[in-house]
Formats: sequence, C-alpha cells, structure tokens
Amino acid sequence: MTTISTLNERLDEILPKITSDEFLEAKGLGKEIAFFIFDYPAENELQVRDHIRFLMEQIPKKKPGIKVEYVNLLNFVIEYLKRRSLLEKTFELQKTKGDDFVLKQLEKILHPSKLVPLFEEMFQPKDQDLVLLSGVGSVWPMMRTHSLLNNLHPVMGNTPLVMFYPGKYDQKTLRLFGKIKTG
Repeated sequence: MTTISTLNERLDEILPKITSDEFLEAKGLGKEIAFFIFDYPAENELQVRDHIRFLMEQIPKKKPGIKVEYVNLLNFVIEYLKRRSLLEKTFELQKTKGDDFVLKQLEKILHPSKLVPLFEEMFQPKDQDLVLLSGVGSVWPMMRTHSLLNNLHPVMGNTPLVMFYPGKYDQKTLRLFGKIKTG
C-alpha cells in the first residue's frame, strides 16, 4: 500500500467520523474537549487543502443544520496583525532589520495567549458544532501548535476541533513536517 492510497483512505474516513454524533458530542472521550489531530505528510499539503474544501461542502449535506467554522491560521495571523496595525510595520522591519529580528518579534506578538481572545471573537467556537483548523505549517516558526492548542482549551467549550497537521503525531508528540518536535 502506498503513502498516497493510505492518505486517501484516511481522508475518506474524516467526514463520517467528524459528523458522527459520538464525535460531535465527545462521547467515548471521557467528556474531554475533543481535539482531533489529523497528521499527514507535508508534501501532501495541496491534497489536504483540497480535501478541507470538500469537507466544508459536504459536512452540511451529511449533517444538515451543523454549525462548522473553518480557520486557516495564516489568514488568522494576518488579520490579527492588521487589527493591531502591525502588518505593514512587520514588512518594513523585515526590510530594515532582517528575517531573524522579525521572527523574534513575531514570536512575542503572536503568543497564543494574545491570539486566543481574537480567535474567540472571530470564530465563536462555543457557538459552533465543529471547528476545522489548518495552516499550521504556514505559521511556523512564528507560532507553536502545542501552545496554541493549550490556550484554546478554555474558549472551545464542548466544541470539537479538528487540526490538520503537516507532520507526525503519535498521540503524545507533534513533529512538524515529520522532523521538528513541537510538543
């Protein structure tokens, strides 16, 4: 069995799983917050993006009335920087001070504890039935996934979150791009 066919099979399993009453009601999870991490080889990013679009079309058909929110982390970070009037300043700093300087500044500015209030305002996770999250690789190394997830716990309520993760996850450790240990 090839990696692609395995990935295709895993992608095909997402829709029935995330639209099941068991998943949406967090049954069988010890009533913990349902954070589901779908890991995949980073080289399949475009295929996964296409599948997320497919999911956003199919979820309401499979589960009418479901309230689902999709969050692309890169778009979210850009919106955050715009709202703080920092996006253009960041570009200027990059030109004058370089990438390393800007990265260090962005790591502070984009700390998940600062982002979560806007996340809650924009996406209202407690009012959703399901939240899909992607763009993890696009915001690295400015933002760390494990830290974001930890900070999202209080605002998610009982809403399940599915994070699409370009790397490896073994139920304990996240390895972005299959190489970089992130949590």
